[in-house]
Amino acid sequence: MPYPYHIEDINRFASDNPKGFADMCEAIYTRKVGEAAAMIKERSEFSRVVFLSGPSGSGKTTTAHKICSALGRIGIRAHTISLDKYYLKQNKETGPLTDDGEIDLESPLCLDLKLLNEQFSALNRGEEVLIPHFNFLLQARDPEHEMLLRLADDEVAIFEGIHALNDMLTTEHPEAFKLYISARSDIEKSGDVWFKRTWTRLLRRVVRDELFRGYGASQTLRMWANVRDGEKKYISPFKYKADILFDSSMGYEV
Repeated sequence: MPYPYHIEDINRFASDNPKGFADMCEAIYTRKVGEAAAMIKERSEFSRVVFLSGPSGSGKTTTAHKICSALGRIGIRAHTISLDKYYLKQNKETGPLTDDGEIDLESPLCLDLKLLNEQFSALNRGEEVLIPHFNFLLQARDPEHEMLLRLADDEVAIFEGIHALNDMLTTEHPEAFKLYISARSDIEKSGDVWFKRTWTRLLRRVVRDELFRGYGASQTLRMWANVRDGEKKYISPFKYKADILFDSSMGYEV
């Protein structure tokens, strides 16, 4: 487990040298990104596909793009692809349902798993694939934003999403490099947890939804219980399959 942060240390750093504190936290994060990139490069001889998973608010997309940049600096061209592109339009007759009969939007069965597995194998063979694009506003695939992709020997594709480590994807591709990312450090005072790691992710999601999804904080909070249920059912059970457990928490965030 990662070491917890301590409120006493955070307050001292924030008072004495806030910029230095933020820079220190960012430097630790950057070091971890570089270490992940080096391991991916080493594994790329065996697999051109990388799986990056983590719960909501873990920093998957941000970290995937930073790893791509770090790989570029060591001679590997990387592409990052969101599993959201592989969503399928759902209905109550054919889609996965929750216990109360609503569509289970947290389920991996909302993805086109057959296409994903086919394309993972094709990319590893050096073949060209057509990456789909799902438009959530239209609830349909958008052909205008589909993308052709073929990986050369010095290229990898990072597929990031909450279900990237699910057995439905990884069982057929055991050679792929796997990362699990989350804010994994609590904030403590005198040995007691004062601010849980899950709250860090919730605050990140509140900010993201407000800025980029058009949701207010109250709507995000109403959704959070269902999100957490989905994490416990579909995400957390697979995290120890990862080659790296990446802690994205930063002491200055709170």
